[in-house]
Amino acid sequence: MTANISAIIMAFDEAASLEEFVREVEVVLSEVGCPYEIVIVDDGSSDDTGAIANRLAGELEWARVIHHETNRGLGGVYRTGFAQAQGDWLTFFPADGQLPASIIKQFVPLTDNADMVLGYLPNRKSSLLAKSLSTVEKALYRLLFGPLPKFQGVVMFRRTLLDEIELVSTGRGWAVLMELIIRASRGRYRIISAPTEMRPRMSGKSKVNNLSTIWSNLRQVIALRSAL
Repeated sequence: MTANISAIIMAFDEAASLEEFVREVEVVLSEVGCPYEIVIVDDGSSDDTGAIANRLAGELEWARVIHHETNRGLGGVYRTGFAQAQGDWLTFFPADGQLPASIIKQFVPLTDNADMVLGYLPNRKSSLLAKSLSTVEKALYRLLFGPLPKFQGVVMFRRTLLDEIELVSTGRGWAVLMELIIRASRGRYRIISAPTEMRPRMSGKSKVNNLSTIWSNLRQVIALRSAL
């Protein structure tokens, strides 16, 4: 069976929230009513994330797990999802539960007229530092790549884009996803941006909302500029 939707759950040391969120995703996908698969990518976790993922893959009919022996970062998780997902449409969610699975229901109707659907967060509540970093980051993207569709959060796109668009980014950060979005926005592809909600993490602290991670991602994006 080939899934119509592949929901890739990105998990690094998320033992406290993984099961609750995966089951939330399963309920939403069941309600959507089309074939689906849930792919849990355990990114070299040092807690019980891997064991919980294995158990879920055994209990849920259309769930499976892929383990990274060492942590590869967001870039590695995205590339694994790109290579391993079998659905016609791919979407990615962090296992911390900040981005609710209900976004899938919101996006699916939009796919009738789009090749890629991008979420953005119009009412995100964050610290002054986080807002300042986000503003600088967005300004740099505009400077390097020109106008881009709104994006912050969840993406859903046709799998065929990965066959038609060559990606060259190799870093640990989200540059490979941004490359896909940039190249798609410059091509013939139909892209829709839709406002989505964000909620508090189910547990733990953010692993990406910090200065060092953002700076690392920006360096990768600057390097990407020379390849586009």
